[in-house]
Amino acid sequence: MSFPPLDTALPAGVDAREHARLLRKVHEASLCGRPAPVRLRPVIEDSWQRMRRFGIDPDGAPPPRVTRLDELHTYRSSSPIAEVLPLIRRSLVSVADEADHIMLVTDAAGQILWRDGSHRMRSAGDRVGLVEGAFWNEGSTGTNAIGTALVVGRPVQVYSAEHFVRQLHTLTCACAPIHDPRDGRLLGAIDVTGPVNTIHPSTLALVHAVAQLAEAHLQSIHHTHLERLRAVAAPLLAGLGGRAMVVDEAGWTAAVVNMEPVRRVLLPTLRDTGTAWLPALGECSLEPLPGGWLVRPLDVEGDTPSTVTLDLSGSSPTVSVAGPSGQWSHRLTPRHAELLLLLAVHRRGRTGVQLSQDVFGDGGRVVTVRAELSRVRRHLGGIIESRPYRFVEDVRVRVDYPENPADLLPGSLAPEIRRLRNAVPDGTPMVALGDDVAT
Repeated sequence: MSFPPLDTALPAGVDAREHARLLRKVHEASLCGRPAPVRLRPVIEDSWQRMRRFGIDPDGAPPPRVTRLDELHTYRSSSPIAEVLPLIRRSLVSVADEADHIMLVTDAAGQILWRDGSHRMRSAGDRVGLVEGAFWNEGSTGTNAIGTALVVGRPVQVYSAEHFVRQLHTLTCACAPIHDPRDGRLLGAIDVTGPVNTIHPSTLALVHAVAQLAEAHLQSIHHTHLERLRAVAAPLLAGLGGRAMVVDEAGWTAAVVNMEPVRRVLLPTLRDTGTAWLPALGECSLEPLPGGWLVRPLDVEGDTPSTVTLDLSGSSPTVSVAGPSGQWSHRLTPRHAELLLLLAVHRRGRTGVQLSQDVFGDGGRVVTVRAELSRVRRHLGGIIESRPYRFVEDVRVRVDYPENPADLLPGSLAPEIRRLRNAVPDGTPMVALGDDVAT
């Protein structure tokens, strides 16, 4: 998945101290209801809107909640990031030490699991609650790089008075989320924080590069697991006469026999042997294996799925498909969530040019749109048609919206998604009817 260029906090050629003074004027004007001298960056402006809705006090925010030490050890041991922590430390700790910064690694809830870096900055972190076990999501500490990056799902740099809480105006921080390469699930984030006078645009690029390196290493670990599963599956598949495949617990294919290989299948929620309709395969039997599943297409005529549910009510967008033999769910990337929402809202369909305009504000990105929709259609089987792109007519599409319209894909900068957010007054519940969003 591709993101727009990194949105650094310091505009090119701008003096950092002057910019900090300007941001303090913007902060003061915004809190007093006066016109601000300049507009905030969209990612910060959106975050501040959430802070007002949360009721965060910019002058008297309570210290972040800190988990007990025994619970912290449990969170650390269960985090997949623990497998790549040595790599993260080798990449960032020495840099953080030399730059008078601290390096923080969090889980998906914004809880700081590990902290390293300069002694002076760790002492400063102690004073504002940047300690191991503390929760630094937006709801706890206001706009900050950790919490905001976890909300929008992409790298974020926050400088000085871009922090909603005044106590944090002395800091600059850059954070990048880490996703599970198997299914796109948010695992946590890497953050580098330092004194406000140490801001540098390249810090965000560095943190982002390390997060990508961590994801690549997790991908390598996954490939090793598939190789082991392939070795275990080989004698089992050799004794089967029909079509069959062995996949891991996330649906990635380890081995196939008597059929064309499928890179990944979307598995339903099963704990034991059962049958289910799967995209591209139809009705299948599924049997559990150590570390995966044996999948055997049944070669029977089955009904197509009847209901597609796009769940945008939480922090991780998902799509669920219900058919004659049960239901399965798939976690969506931010881009795929945008595209499916647009197709759900515009049931009569959208051309590639229209979707390019909807997502990028530019009708010339059709090739990118087609590539993303090709990936979506592989996951969803025959549910989406092309020319124009749309859900098939006999499938019922339901969208579960967040309670507040401002929480609709909050990390999306797509013009049409921003229009949908603004189509309903703040605080009014959202529902989807026909080709638009109605109250």
